[in-house]
Amino acid sequence: MTSHEAPEAEMLPGLRAAVDDARAKAAATRRRKAASWEPAETDPVARVLVDIALAHLDRPFDYAVPVGMADTAVPGARVKVRFAGQDVDGFLVERASQTDHTGHLQPLRRVVSPEPVLAPEIVRLSETLARRYAGARSDVLRLAVPPRHAAAEKAPSAPAPEAAAPAPTRWAEVAHADAFLRRLAAGDPPRAVWSAAPADDWPAMVAEAVATTYATGRGVLVCVPDGRDVARVDAALTALLGDGHHVCLTADGGPAARYRDFLAVARGARRIVVGTRSAAFAPVHDLGLVVLWDDGDDLHAEPRAPYPHTREVLVLRAEQQGTAALFGAIARTAETQQLLTTGWAHELAVPREVLRRRVRVEAVPAEDRSVGTRIPRAAYDAVRRGLDVGPVLVQTPRAGYAASLACDTCRAPARCTVCTGPLAVAGPTVPPHCRWCGHVESAWACPTCGGRGLRAPVRGEARTAEELGRMFPGTTVRSSSGDRVLDRVGPTGDLVVATVGAEPVADDGYAAVVVLDTWLTLARDDLRAAEEALRRWLNAAALVRPGGHVVAVGDPAHPALQALVRWDPAGFARRETDERSQAHLPPAARIATVTGDLGALDDVLHLLDLPDGAEVLGPVAVDAPPPSAPAAPAGAVEHRVLLRVPRAAGQELSQALGDLQRIRSARKLDPVRIQVDPPTL
Repeated sequence: MTSHEAPEAEMLPGLRAAVDDARAKAAATRRRKAASWEPAETDPVARVLVDIALAHLDRPFDYAVPVGMADTAVPGARVKVRFAGQDVDGFLVERASQTDHTGHLQPLRRVVSPEPVLAPEIVRLSETLARRYAGARSDVLRLAVPPRHAAAEKAPSAPAPEAAAPAPTRWAEVAHADAFLRRLAAGDPPRAVWSAAPADDWPAMVAEAVATTYATGRGVLVCVPDGRDVARVDAALTALLGDGHHVCLTADGGPAARYRDFLAVARGARRIVVGTRSAAFAPVHDLGLVVLWDDGDDLHAEPRAPYPHTREVLVLRAEQQGTAALFGAIARTAETQQLLTTGWAHELAVPREVLRRRVRVEAVPAEDRSVGTRIPRAAYDAVRRGLDVGPVLVQTPRAGYAASLACDTCRAPARCTVCTGPLAVAGPTVPPHCRWCGHVESAWACPTCGGRGLRAPVRGEARTAEELGRMFPGTTVRSSSGDRVLDRVGPTGDLVVATVGAEPVADDGYAAVVVLDTWLTLARDDLRAAEEALRRWLNAAALVRPGGHVVAVGDPAHPALQALVRWDPAGFARRETDERSQAHLPPAARIATVTGDLGALDDVLHLLDLPDGAEVLGPVAVDAPPPSAPAAPAGAVEHRVLLRVPRAAGQELSQALGDLQRIRSARKLDPVRIQVDPPTL
C-alpha cells in the first residue's frame, strides 16, 4: 500500500475534525433553510396579482407564505414570485388560511418591500375598472401605484398639523351651495355638478369645500387637468389651511418626490391630495369627498390601456366608498349632464341676474372688416376700451405664424410641389415650407390660376400679435402658447394673445376678452366639436373681471355661440344630450372601438358574443395615407370596428369584450386595441 492510499482511519486528527465541522454547518444551514420555507402558522396563503398583462391570467394566484416572511408579507406589499419559470413582480392583495389549489403551493420568492402601497379600496377599484374598460388589472395598477423609490420608503412621513375650519365665504351667490356645504360639514355624502360663473375664483371655492370636509376628519381628493391648475389649487389650499396639510401628486417633482408624497398619503399622514388624472387612484384615508375640475378637458382621458377617464374613476370611487362628489367646470359636458338627469347629482349654479351683472357677451360676424383686418369693429372697440382700465385677452385657436396658406387670387389651398402637403409660414421673413416633408417653396406658383401671391386664411398667435401691435401702437403685446406659456399677468393695460389652454390668469381679471376665429374651432371633425368649442370659449371668457366685456367673432346664429352669448352651458348640454340620444350616441349609448389589421378584426367579429341590440359599424381604415402617397403594404393600414349598444347594455358589452380578450390572449392571436367609451369619434 502506497503512502497516498492511506486509509481514512490514519488521517490526521485535525483534518478529520475540520471535515466534520463543515458537514455539521452544512446540515445546520439546510435545516434553517427548510425551516424558513415552512408555511407561516397564521394565514399561510398569499393571494398575489402578478404584473403580467395577459387577459387570461388576470386573476390572483395563491402562493405559500414562508414563516420567515410572515411579518413582512402584508396585504398591499410588493413581492417577487415564481411564475411561468421566471421571477416576476406582483402585489400581495390578501392573506388567507386556505386555498382552492389542490397541488403544492409555490412559496413567495421575497418581499420586495413591506410597505403596504396598494390599499384594499384600490384593489376593488382596479377590478371594477378592468371590467368596465375590458382591460387587465395589472395595467390599472400601473396607473395607480407609482414606481418604488427605496430611499423615500426609509424616511418617515411627518403628521399634518392641526387645522381650523374656516367658514366658506365665496359660495354665497351660488344657489343651493349652502345646503351642499352644510351636508359636507355634517359628514354626509352629497353629490353636485357645479357650473362656475365668470369672475369666480374657482380654486379658492374648491379649497373652501375641501376645508369643510377636512374639518370633519375625512380626506379629500382633487383632480384637475394639468400642472397649472394644480399650482392654483395648491396656492389656494395653502392660503386657506397653511402648509403641511396636503400633497400635490404630479410628475414635475421627479420620481423620488412623487413616491414620497404618495407614501405620505398611503400612511395617512396627509389626507388632502391635489393632482392630475393619476391622482384619482390615491389611497386617501377616510375619503369623504372627491372633486373633479373641468371633466371636458381631454387631459382627463388616460392615453394608456385600459384608457379610463378621470370622471368615471371618481364616479366609481364615490359609489364604492360612499363619498361626496363635486364635479365643477365652467362649461358642462353631456356626461355630467347625464349625472344630473339620472339624479346621481344635483346642480349648483349662480342665478341669471348674477350672470348679467358679472359679464356682457356679444357675438359679431367675421365679415365686418371696417377696421381693415380680420378683427371687426366691435372687437376693436372692446380692446381699445379695455386697455384703458386693465389687461385684455385675445384668444386664437392656432399657434405659430401662418398655419395654412392659400392662393391670394383664387383662394385654392397652397400645396407642396413635392408631396402635395399643406404649406405654412413660420415668420414674416421666412419662405413657405411644407408641413409634411419640410420642402421649402421659394418660388411657388398656383397650379390652378398661376398666381404667385399667398394669403393666410388661418393665422396663428404670432401673426395675430403682430397685427394687434400695429393696430395699438405703444401697447405691450404678450404671447402665450406652446412652450412659452405665461402663468399670470399684472393689472396693467397689456394686450395678451394666447392659444387655447395657455391663457394666463390676470391678477384682477381681464377688462375684456376677444375670441377670434370661432369658425376654426367649430370645424373639427368630431362628435364633441361644438361642446369642446364652447368649453374653450367659456374658459377664456370666465377670466374677465366683474362687469367685463366679451366679444366672440363668428356666426351669431350658431347654437354654440348663442350659448356663449346667453352664458348657458347647462342649456347647451341638455340640447347636446337630447340630440345624441336621438342619434344613439354617447352618453345615451355605450360605444367601443376595436382597432387592428383586417385579419384580426375578422377573428374579433367571429369570436365576439355581442348582447342583443348591438350594432357593428365598419371596419373602416384609420389614418389612411393621402391618395398621392405610395401604396402601403398589405396589413400596414389599421382598421377599426365600432360597436354600439344601448346604455342599459353597456355592462354586457364590457363583459363580452373582456371575454374576447381572454380568449385571444389564451390562443395567442394577433393583438387588437380595445377602447370602451373613447373620448373622441
